[in-house]
Amino acid sequence: MALIEDKLYKRIKNGVGRAIADFGLIEEGDRIAVAVSGGKDSYTLLHILAELQRRAPIKYDLMAINIDSGYPGFRTDIIVEHLRDHGFTHHMEPTDHYGIIKEKRRPDSSYCSICARLKRGALYGLAQRFNCNKLALGHHMDDFVETLLLNQFFVGSLKAMAPRMLADNGHTTVIRPLVYVEERDIVTFSRQNRFPVVCCCCPVCGTADQQRKRMKELLRHLEQDIPHVKRSLLRALANVQPRHLLDPLLCKTSGASDSTP
Repeated sequence: MALIEDKLYKRIKNGVGRAIADFGLIEEGDRIAVAVSGGKDSYTLLHILAELQRRAPIKYDLMAINIDSGYPGFRTDIIVEHLRDHGFTHHMEPTDHYGIIKEKRRPDSSYCSICARLKRGALYGLAQRFNCNKLALGHHMDDFVETLLLNQFFVGSLKAMAPRMLADNGHTTVIRPLVYVEERDIVTFSRQNRFPVVCCCCPVCGTADQQRKRMKELLRHLEQDIPHVKRSLLRALANVQPRHLLDPLLCKTSGASDSTP
């Protein structure tokens, strides 16, 4: 089934296209592994990149990759059917991450953090195995802004995510083309196009990451009075003023002399 090409489709496609241009996310000859979890974000990312691929002035290849963490009941067959029906090159990687997590997880600690680390390592490995120089992840605008707030409130660090960065393995470039796309648009787009969203089947998913849920709720409240708050926070990440920060290294290198609050 073809995507519904309405105003929402155009807004998401234009946002991804702008991110690609702004941050140089895709280049001639790239082979891009797209991490497809079975969720709304990764389906949207894969389909929009494929739409742009058809009209792009450069050539690049896409390959959908999925990590099956081994949680009982995870429906990889639904994801495979969708990818096959739409003609996507794909690979599904079975793992025993669930068993590792049960064995290694500290009592009362989150599944999510250790699961994410294991999955990220597996994704890097698959990208290298299939000669993909880039790995596309489905993080959207809300993820960027929420991560910024989480680091400020709970870690005391001024950082979020990068739209493009070299992974720790020194080989794979991670890209996040949905940086300009709001989650609410992805939710609507996914429903309109009837993407077969699959639950990861983690026994505690949805209850473990309470801090991120608090950031979502905070942003919802702020939007009532400041409708553009998320876009403003995202712009702040691209408008850094080192002279007006407290990092001693930045102060030394920028030669800051204005101490006005």
